[in-house]
Amino acid sequence: MKEEEKEEEAQAEVEKWKYIFGFTNMAVVKCAIELGISDAIQNHKSPIPLSDLSSILNCNPSYLHRIMRFLVHQKIFREKPSINGSTGYEQTPLSRKLLGPGENSLKPLFLLESSPVMLAPWHFLSSRVLLNGTGAFEGAHGDDVWKYAEENPGLTTMINEAMASNARLAVRSVIEKCPEIFDGVKSLVDVGGGNGTFVSLLVKAFPWIDGINFDLPHVVSVNPEFEGVTNVGGDMFQNVPNADAASLMWVLHDWNDEECIEILKKCKEAIPKENGKVIIIEAVVGEDKIDDKLEIARLLLDMTIMAHTKTGKERTSKEWGFVIQKAGFSSHSISHISSIQSIIQCFP
Repeated sequence: MKEEEKEEEAQAEVEKWKYIFGFTNMAVVKCAIELGISDAIQNHKSPIPLSDLSSILNCNPSYLHRIMRFLVHQKIFREKPSINGSTGYEQTPLSRKLLGPGENSLKPLFLLESSPVMLAPWHFLSSRVLLNGTGAFEGAHGDDVWKYAEENPGLTTMINEAMASNARLAVRSVIEKCPEIFDGVKSLVDVGGGNGTFVSLLVKAFPWIDGINFDLPHVVSVNPEFEGVTNVGGDMFQNVPNADAASLMWVLHDWNDEECIEILKKCKEAIPKENGKVIIIEAVVGEDKIDDKLEIARLLLDMTIMAHTKTGKERTSKEWGFVIQKAGFSSHSISHISSIQSIIQCFP
């Protein structure tokens, strides 16, 4: 066997076990969240020995040691000498995202994706791929995710909290990288805005904007009140409230091309013909100019959308151009912001 073939074989041996035990990462991180490991380490203010951590969390030291050994190897936590000289544990930038609640926390998004409801459709992924097959979520639960969530308020809450945690990070990226897109925008409707976190943060950053949070009636009926934001219930396939601009974040990837075109047409009808715009915050896959390190995250997101929606997908720049043109927009631009998402502006 040639040296090159030996190296490939050795790498395949490592990768084989990664795939076999792929869900282990998610399960162990969920365990860490449920135990409150990040919060305990954060509150300790210095590297915390295993004995102190197990006492605070009321855990079996032997089992907790094995959990921490795995999480340290995965670079979620770090080992560092504690004050008494024994090995202690401290946070990493990744583990801080498991704290919560907070503006940098992705804990709700992780808990959503690792919940039994959202894990079950992965066992039906092949049915989505087969000709004449059913959606994976539908195969697992008998309904699509939106009907299921309407009948199960707990899932609606989890989805809204997860989208809100992503929105906090997305707004910061938008404000830092492309604040000029909100120049001259006096009113903005966030379509499919969930609990209103995204538009409320935009209004806070750009206080001249009057915000409208638009989502299904059962979603907005339990929303908190945000200063400068009006909650409006409705159906984006029927009509969208009028505003200078409309935004959609992680909405269009839930739908097929025909459905996206219909949503975008309704958004186009809601904005001024002269200087209105539709702002899409979504992934753009397959772009060489985008940070390659994040491409695997975009492709993983595409698989997640395949598992959790009936017809949704992540799109290439060419595919985005197709749906935007078919919806009747004269032009669009794509801005990459060193994030899993990009900013797509559509102009009438």
